[in-house]
Amino acid sequence: MRSLLIIASLLALAPVTAPAQTAAPAGDAVYTSDLTTRWGREVTPENAWRLYPRPQMVRERWVNLNGLWDYAIKPKAAERPAAMDGQILVPFPVESKLSRVARKVTPGDRIWYRRSFTVPADWRDQNVMLNFGAVDYEATVRVNGSVVGSHKGGFDAFGFDIGPWLKPGANELIVEVTDPTSAGTQPRGKQILDPAGIWYTAVSGIWQTVWIEPVPKLHIAEVRAAPDIDRGTVDVAVALSGWANDNDAVRLTASAGGKVIASTIIRANRQATLAIPNAHLWSPDDPHLYDLKAELVTIAVPWAGEAERDRRAYDSRFTDHERRVYAKAKVQGAPRDSVAAYFAMRKVSIGPGRVAGQPAILLNNKPLFQHGTLDQGWWPDGLYTPPSEEAMKSDIVFLKKAGFNMLRKHIKVEPARYYHDADRLGMLIWQDMPSGGGEDQYLAGTSQSQAIFPSETMAEQQRQLSEMIGELRAFPSIVTWVVNNEGWGQYDSATLARFVKGLDPTRLVNANSGWLDVAPGASEMLDIHTYEDVPRTPPLQTDRAIVLGEYGGVGFPVPGHIWKPGKGNWSYQVARDGKEYLVRFRRKMEGVIRQAEEAGLSAAVYTQTSDVEDEINGLLTYDRAVPKASPEALAEIAAPLWKALTPD
Repeated sequence: MRSLLIIASLLALAPVTAPAQTAAPAGDAVYTSDLTTRWGREVTPENAWRLYPRPQMVRERWVNLNGLWDYAIKPKAAERPAAMDGQILVPFPVESKLSRVARKVTPGDRIWYRRSFTVPADWRDQNVMLNFGAVDYEATVRVNGSVVGSHKGGFDAFGFDIGPWLKPGANELIVEVTDPTSAGTQPRGKQILDPAGIWYTAVSGIWQTVWIEPVPKLHIAEVRAAPDIDRGTVDVAVALSGWANDNDAVRLTASAGGKVIASTIIRANRQATLAIPNAHLWSPDDPHLYDLKAELVTIAVPWAGEAERDRRAYDSRFTDHERRVYAKAKVQGAPRDSVAAYFAMRKVSIGPGRVAGQPAILLNNKPLFQHGTLDQGWWPDGLYTPPSEEAMKSDIVFLKKAGFNMLRKHIKVEPARYYHDADRLGMLIWQDMPSGGGEDQYLAGTSQSQAIFPSETMAEQQRQLSEMIGELRAFPSIVTWVVNNEGWGQYDSATLARFVKGLDPTRLVNANSGWLDVAPGASEMLDIHTYEDVPRTPPLQTDRAIVLGEYGGVGFPVPGHIWKPGKGNWSYQVARDGKEYLVRFRRKMEGVIRQAEEAGLSAAVYTQTSDVEDEINGLLTYDRAVPKASPEALAEIAAPLWKALTPD
């Protein structure tokens, strides 16, 4: 997110990584501003993030482990501390004010978390999953002294079956975390050990909800729904936690408004196709969702005998026969596992647009201009973790009122409930992969070649990329995967774009947002960044859409709502007052409207939703207390865009 004209000064102000810097002693305080949010002032150990954290696979029985834990920060090589340093409020990262710690974590440190928990008595006949929404970066988990599992990655959820290590009464849970932050090459987004300008305070440790829930030994692990509005169907794949027998089956039920639309039974670990007649399509103006229930059930074994089964297994018609048999099978007893999910009937594609010869982004087979903001997702009191679910949703509500129908989630992954809110409110999302790499692997805007990584680093990047897509593809609001941002750790982007499209063919792939465009055959859009007073127009394309992945950047410092008062701030342009702010915003919007009408521009992303630390490019102040302009005024300026592009 930088203009080519100021790259050098920005790099001097805030180096991408600091591998050679002297590590601060463990326990050094991070900078904590007096700035806070109204939601942050209401946070207590009893109300911190209480909603079920996985809205696309909801189980009724669960126990939230958020709240006060014991913590210690010690040298990485030290053994488990005999005494802890104090208490931390989970799920807020160690460096944040809301964690009640606000201490710096260096690459040479290890964070220790400890708490006790008791498993409800009525879970005794079930396995127990211990789940983490996200931990940054590498975690080792112990229950009652035994290691139950480890995980690497700062943005994805993970969990372990801890049943074998549980005992009656209180159980001890220990989580160890290390985090190289900007001294490493791992995906980390905008975190840096020495924050300044467009680089923000590093975060470490547990930063999303921790919970336990009972499951049977064989249970539902994932539900994937892929709509096809052209056929009027939805393909549903249900993955189980392990091998299934002939009598293990999954019952699927799609409904809307309490009315069953379609239902079937399929063999476990198979895919079903449900017909959705007269489908109610999802769009930003009409975000209609269908409910989906998946149940693991037991049926009578349908096969005449093992010999018949073996014979049919080699018959090309076996799959169709199997589906017919299972669909008519009789369920025995109650479901062994049940999860609630949902889906939307919507399609995103590239096709003919309003300007002849220039392809456009289509939603539900019709051109729909996507106007969004660059959304960093940082908070003055919680840093990576919004102070509450309500606070997190408030950004989307504001943007909808201000006339935006899209946001680009910028090199960060949010808690799952964020995407659930976007699904329900009707907000399109471009989801970035968090960037990684070292300082010499961050390319300049004039670079002609991509970065070079060792194979192990590339493999880890690709693993975490696939984890992100796997977890988020259930959310219909996400319409585009953005693989690289401005050459930050960009390598072999054409291969990665094809990799992403293979993982999820139902969404668009933007291989490179800004700067080095080296994947024209794999990327479905040409994306430029333009921070000029009037946005530049991307070169016209014959086989892909053209978009402004970033534009705007009008700064407006609001006294009393600045991260570091009197210390200087950073923005692309500066408005002296609210009137000039609107003049500058209008000038940029007029340029976008012109490009959409005359050049066939498909999307534009304004920088940015809110101020973040030193950066004051936001439509909102960092504490979300003051809009730089009213949402009504912003919507009025954008109104000609929708009028010009809406068919009569």
